[in-house]
Amino acid sequence: MDLFDAYVRHEYAFAATQLVLAMLGMGATLTVGDFREVARAPRSVSIGLVLQLIGVPLVAAAFVAWGGLGVGVAIGLALCAAIPGGTVSNIFTYFARGHIALSISLTAVATLACLVTTPIVLGLLIAHHMPEDFSMPAGRIAIEIGLCLLLPLVLGMLVLRAFPAQAGRFSKLCIRGSLLTIGLIVVGAAGAGRLDIEAFGLSNLGITAGFIAVVTLLGWLVPRMLAVPTADRAAIGIELTVRNTNLGLLIKASLFPAVVGVSDPVGDQVLFTVLLYGALMLLIGGVQIGGFRRRVRAEHNPTNAPRQSG
Repeated sequence: MDLFDAYVRHEYAFAATQLVLAMLGMGATLTVGDFREVARAPRSVSIGLVLQLIGVPLVAAAFVAWGGLGVGVAIGLALCAAIPGGTVSNIFTYFARGHIALSISLTAVATLACLVTTPIVLGLLIAHHMPEDFSMPAGRIAIEIGLCLLLPLVLGMLVLRAFPAQAGRFSKLCIRGSLLTIGLIVVGAAGAGRLDIEAFGLSNLGITAGFIAVVTLLGWLVPRMLAVPTADRAAIGIELTVRNTNLGLLIKASLFPAVVGVSDPVGDQVLFTVLLYGALMLLIGGVQIGGFRRRVRAEHNPTNAPRQSG
């Protein structure tokens, strides 16, 4: 139990470590040239960013306004809506044979934008769920995003520039370290009794699953209606579904710090919601990979093209 108490005492440090490692790993795969893709494909990038920064928060707002949500679940959904896509979305886009440069550009630009948009979205969606004397620490959240997300991203890019031959291995080590730390967070939170499925409730499980399903549908339907090329649709759709839950865990630890021996049902619900979203997004992302991969392959195979048309 002492080990689990130690996790509770250092929950923020765990959250910050896994985010810093993830962003170092992501940065080591990026160059300044990746950002130029925004200018080369403005239509797809614009559609992706509008859906990412406005569409998904509107979906979360609808779920929160619908009512019937536990306060912690509402806050958790708002967190998932306020965070950008992460490096996992780039990997999934690669396996789906999607437009990788577009995926990287969407991730990079949304990551920069979240310095401003994340505090705004959280303020609009969850301020009324907080105690009357609570003030959204927008400045602190922005500083945390800057120090734990943007700074490691830039440092990772510098590693790629200075040591291109070693950058790939460095990136893999950082990503693996981040995944290991997330595993420790899950084990530590569960061992400390903060991940209680029964207390969370089947209805909240269903609501969280419904939220990610609507987000996924949004990322599939809108680009299709706007006649976005299939490879671009793959990048946009996966980017919307597969989000940077690493950042969500950090913000949770900042807003609802765990205290040994003190029960925090709301904070526990927020943590469970973010981790549940993270698990579901990997499952749905796997389905997206298979679906988009088949469509992209069909478009590049003249034998199947007539049969796949329409």
